[in-house]
Amino acid sequence: MLQRLRVTAFAVMIGAGALVALAPAAASAAPQKPVEIGRVVISPASPLDVTGGPVTATFTVFTKNADKATLQLKPPVGVYTSIGELTRTPVRDWVKWTGTRKFETSPTGTWSYLATATGGGQEKSASGTFDVVVKKTLDTTFASFGVRPREADRGDVVKVFGRLLADGKGYAGQTVSLQFRGRHSGDFREVARTTTGKDGWFGDGVRIRTSGTFRAVFAATAAAKGSVSDLAGVAVRRPNADSRIDGFDARPEPVDKGDRLTFTGTLRAERRDGLAGQRVTVSFRAAGSSRWEDVTSTVTGRDGRFWASATAVASGWWRAEYVGTRGVNGSVSDADWVTVEQPAPPPAVSRADSRIIGFNAYAEPVKRGKYLRFKGRLQIADDDGWEGYSGKVGLYFKKAGSKKWEYVKVFRSGDSGRLYVKARAWDSGRWKFVFKGDDDTYGSSSRTDYVRVTRR
Repeated sequence: MLQRLRVTAFAVMIGAGALVALAPAAASAAPQKPVEIGRVVISPASPLDVTGGPVTATFTVFTKNADKATLQLKPPVGVYTSIGELTRTPVRDWVKWTGTRKFETSPTGTWSYLATATGGGQEKSASGTFDVVVKKTLDTTFASFGVRPREADRGDVVKVFGRLLADGKGYAGQTVSLQFRGRHSGDFREVARTTTGKDGWFGDGVRIRTSGTFRAVFAATAAAKGSVSDLAGVAVRRPNADSRIDGFDARPEPVDKGDRLTFTGTLRAERRDGLAGQRVTVSFRAAGSSRWEDVTSTVTGRDGRFWASATAVASGWWRAEYVGTRGVNGSVSDADWVTVEQPAPPPAVSRADSRIIGFNAYAEPVKRGKYLRFKGRLQIADDDGWEGYSGKVGLYFKKAGSKKWEYVKVFRSGDSGRLYVKARAWDSGRWKFVFKGDDDTYGSSSRTDYVRVTRR
């Protein structure tokens, strides 16, 4: 019995040893599969035609059992360089590796490629060539070349734009030099460099400091002939001069309600004397109000002086305003306060009738801006007929085509009633004397007299 147990134990030991001996063989790793590399596909296919501009080609390498793939390119003259990291995409039993490279019009000729696949200590490679060609030299020209705006202030940015054509079609991806020549310069200089976009259009902003001329230049390449655009000019405006209104005055102060106010002043500008022939507007702001209202306007004389009038209605502020013109900024005068008083009612007494006879405006016709003279006689009725009277008389004017009489000036007749005054004539129209009357007399008006004003 004891002998049988010993034999059994020995047999078990032998079996265990056999298992131990077999373990290394069972656990050994499977052998590495061979690395394979397929053909390199180029899209678009060789030859790459860069006649019409840069071409981007896609390179595809197929591998099997590889951990990594690289692709290098060599120009007709030079050394191999990598196109960068490739994109890995599994395709069934194979892996597709892709990368891109842009080819310009230079250098052209036969290029070489070298694709390498590595894995598990193995390496396989594939090589070949392809061509980059320019099939013909293109004729180039510029179209729609210009600058906007054509007038600018010093220091403004203008846009220079145009279109580059090759054999009549838009030429994209090309470098264009924008050049400028100042008004007093003999040479063009480059001020910007830009690249044509879709359909050959280009444009760039250029800061302008003097008047001058732009042009666009395309330098010749292996694929295309050079060309120069037409010229496009730009003018730099002088900065506007500031204006001012000196000595604005509204008088008399105070004034009775319903009486006439007279406004005077002088319009001036930098770098010049008084501004002639410019319209000035007189505005009013009533006491307690924040709103200015235009009341009347006038045109400045040769030395920039102006004169206007309006009826006093309420106390408030008066000012003159000039809106400006080309090359001159507008301005506003200081405000002048005028107090308007309510006149006392006239006493209820009997008053005499009045009349103005012999009114005449002369000489006529008159040149614009020259003086007209006005005469007549103011008379009042008494028991024995009509006699001369000394009173305050106003001169009024109504422009041709207008329905409004405008106050010009006031003066007093002599003791004999003689009336004489002069005033500048600016427009054709009718003139008259007006006597408003006083405590002793009723008012009256003269006949009207039409005077034509000539420009020469």
